[in-house]
Amino acid sequence: MTTVTIEVPPELYERLRNEAQQAGQPVEVLIQTWLARRVPPPEPADERTRARAVLRAAGLHTELSPELKQRAAQATATTEELQAAFARAGGKPLSEIVIEQRGPKG
Repeated sequence: MTTVTIEVPPELYERLRNEAQQAGQPVEVLIQTWLARRVPPPEPADERTRARAVLRAAGLHTELSPELKQRAAQATATTEELQAAFARAGGKPLSEIVIEQRGPKG
């Protein structure tokens, strides 16, 4: 924690003290809360990091646990293995199904 010392007129300090008392917290906490709301953290450097920060703040992005990261690393397949699995599945390609579901053009 870093300490910042500022000088304020007595009447301003009294208003701060009253506000803090009404909020049920020390003046220092009131000021820290106020500053945290008004001084945003620095923007992340790249677009991907910014997008992740926005999603994380909205509760839509979390990091994988170490166990899940390990399982994901172990569950790799080559392109050939994937193509063979799709060939075994049979049926129409997904692109054809999508085209059929769209219906006629026009």
